Amino acid sequence: MNTKAACMVIDTGTGNLRVAIAGPDGTILGIERENVQYEKDPNYPEAIYFDPQQLWEQILKLSGKVLAKVPGISVRAVTATSQREGIVLTGRHGEHLIGLPNIDHRGREWEGMIPDKSRVYQLTGRYPTSLFSALKMTGIHHRRPEIWDRFSTFMSISDWVQFRLSGVIHYEHSQASETLLYDVERGTWSDELCSLFDLSPAILPELRPSGSILGSVLPERAGELGISTDALVIVGGADTQLAVRSTGPSVDDVIIVSGTTTPIVKVTGNYVTDTGERTWTNRHTSEKEFILEANAGVTGLNYQRLKEIFYPNEGYDVIETELAETDHSQCVASLGSLVASEKAPLTRGGFIFDAPVSHRLTRSSFVFATLWDIACSIRENYSILCDVHGHQQDHIWACGGGVQSRTLRQFIASLLNKEIRIRDSYRQSSVVGGVFTCSQALGETEYPPKTTETIKPQQQAYYNELYVEWKRTRDTFKQAYRNG
Repeated sequence: MNTKAACMVIDTGTGNLRVAIAGPDGTILGIERENVQYEKDPNYPEAIYFDPQQLWEQILKLSGKVLAKVPGISVRAVTATSQREGIVLTGRHGEHLIGLPNIDHRGREWEGMIPDKSRVYQLTGRYPTSLFSALKMTGIHHRRPEIWDRFSTFMSISDWVQFRLSGVIHYEHSQASETLLYDVERGTWSDELCSLFDLSPAILPELRPSGSILGSVLPERAGELGISTDALVIVGGADTQLAVRSTGPSVDDVIIVSGTTTPIVKVTGNYVTDTGERTWTNRHTSEKEFILEANAGVTGLNYQRLKEIFYPNEGYDVIETELAETDHSQCVASLGSLVASEKAPLTRGGFIFDAPVSHRLTRSSFVFATLWDIACSIRENYSILCDVHGHQQDHIWACGGGVQSRTLRQFIASLLNKEIRIRDSYRQSSVVGGVFTCSQALGETEYPPKTTETIKPQQQAYYNELYVEWKRTRDTFKQAYRNG
């Protein structure tokens, strides 16, 4: 029987783990997913961790399930992508010690150890906080000696998955951007930053570019996964960067990646930072490109949780139908979105509607307000991105599961006064970016992604009025909780 060549992409997001099988053109042949399991660490006020062994067992289970559903394929390559800022600490013999996700903030109480945060920003392209790896490891150093005494090195989650597959310890550049130990402009680890965090440069793995080949899958791992030992392990990258890659952008294009959080990014050909230290600058998976970013924070997760409350048994098509019939004036929300110009996120929020409660207030009113909060947060951050580096194109690319909402797409187009363009791969953008990375490594033809929809601005005056009302609502919550 003839077999069809395919690649396997292992994608560890903040909320769920996905294992996908895809053809060289990016067509998803099969995909399986499960939630990532987290535990609280009582040694810190805001610490969450995961068990790497449990994650690996989930990967094996999902790979078995997806391969069983797509018979007649031959996996030629395996790659991985993952949430940014998530890491796995390993010991002297390569054994995994603990996994720290991006939502782990065990290092928050040591943020004050950084005397010159502006110098760190100059080198790393980001204002230093407990979100990033160096401060996570500082927290381990100070309060988990049973781990620190065995600690040898660390990797991003995607690089750790690839290490498990290939036996090669390494760190990919787009992921290294998130560590606070990496000089983003020079593309190298920084002794100066290691010294600042009292970390030895000896813990830093060798840097490897996205798309490089680590070797064949180890025989033991191939047997566990159910694939051939001839399959090659390809270095992937950060999930945002691979999602961006799936859209096929050019330098100076802006891309909105609508997922658990919503990065608004611009592809640049040089290292760009903000004198106001509001934006991040990251390495792209392409060696000569950078990603300038403003991030609207937790957005898609808010939408998902509101769906579970108001539409637990209905699909997104039902939501869209009801949104089209919603009285837009009934409800306004502020749900903890980030604005790059603010140093601290809003940790309290909610909905504001007329009292007494109107009969016109429906479940779709709350979903409308949630999507509108996301769109307005994107506008705020896009404005900051433009302030830092401008944007002349008449269009913006969008990808990620969040833009399956037609309503959200229209909100964004009208608020930004730009065409929003959607590729056919938008729902599984990080997976498709991984497929393109494998094709590049294997020297195969890269299939250009197809544009499936262009959304044009509409009713701008009306939406601008709603935007002003949203600003007032957000300021109301800021003032209320700032004053206790």
